Amino acid sequence: MGPLSGIKILEFEAIGPGPFAGMLLADMGADVILVDRPKSSGLGLERERWMDVMMRGKRSVTLDLKTGNGAAAALQLAARADALIEGFRPGVMERLGLAPEAVFERNPKLVYGRMTGWGQDGPMAARAGHDLNYIALAGVLNAFGRKGEAPVPPLNLVGDFGGGGMLLGFGVACALVEARASGKGQVVDAAMLEGASLLGTMFSGMLAAGAWQEERGSNILDTGAPWYEVYETKDGKYVSVAAIEAKFYEELIQRIGLDKQALPGQNDRKGWPALRKAFAEKFLAKTRDQWCAVFEGSDACFAPVLSFSEARRHAHNAARKSFVTVGKVEQPAPAPRFSRTAAAVRRAPPERGEGGRQALLDWGFSESEVGKLNALGLGFEA
Repeated sequence: MGPLSGIKILEFEAIGPGPFAGMLLADMGADVILVDRPKSSGLGLERERWMDVMMRGKRSVTLDLKTGNGAAAALQLAARADALIEGFRPGVMERLGLAPEAVFERNPKLVYGRMTGWGQDGPMAARAGHDLNYIALAGVLNAFGRKGEAPVPPLNLVGDFGGGGMLLGFGVACALVEARASGKGQVVDAAMLEGASLLGTMFSGMLAAGAWQEERGSNILDTGAPWYEVYETKDGKYVSVAAIEAKFYEELIQRIGLDKQALPGQNDRKGWPALRKAFAEKFLAKTRDQWCAVFEGSDACFAPVLSFSEARRHAHNAARKSFVTVGKVEQPAPAPRFSRTAAAVRRAPPERGEGGRQALLDWGFSESEVGKLNALGLGFEA
């Protein structure tokens, strides 16, 4: 089940991008064993496991890596894995006796995935930080927001998940392919700073060509253009329009009932304030659902602005089964989709140690070896 079926991943407990990368791999069929701390230990943003959806599809063992036998047990697990994911600050795994070199001695083919904010080296590598700090230094945060206003944090989607977990999952998958050909593992150094920068690659070319202004709200894609914008509706909700191409723009004008001849040109920047005012007045005249009816079947690049909860109920998402219910939580389904090796969520997030014994047996440990791991401090439940 899933294109990564048969791949064994060892994931060390962390927050944010590391678990997200592990979830992506588990969704794709990888068998992920999560090495949990014996107890929740103040990692931040603590939550009950049933709602910690990024742990879905995994099984858990518990281990205190700071004990004398902790590293020995972890090394035995790593020896059976195809890849490892850790999200500690640089140097922590080394101090625990789990440096890449130590693991490669046991398992030369292992892919060693490392998730940090700033990277494994450099003058800021050891500093604490969070998504907002990383995207700030990447130059990305500065682009979010309206003209004349402060930058707006785009949740923690750009650093933690897009630039962090997504890139780590991609890097691990790439290294797994290479390891099958070379027979050698390697370290994947995934930094949220660099991942966030990478997400902004397109704008590097635009900036160099003079096609992008660094003042917020001055460009086509950053609320500068009135035809790439969100507008309030009569009921206090919002709709989005993104009619960049001329033919889509003309349909937008026609659908909202404006006379093109009486308006400034689409790309007349001096006329954008007047055009924005005309759009805003029109959209305020109907409710969001009324506008959805007006634009039904349209190519005007229109969509209602939905909340998380509303998105689950939209007809298109329902038709594609874009959301699934796992345990008590309705959540996004695995993506992307595959025509032969369909991805799926195999189980709800595990409690600490849940499913660990069977996971070890599935990884090829004998009952006696499982007992020895337990004696080293590895905890698990059937």
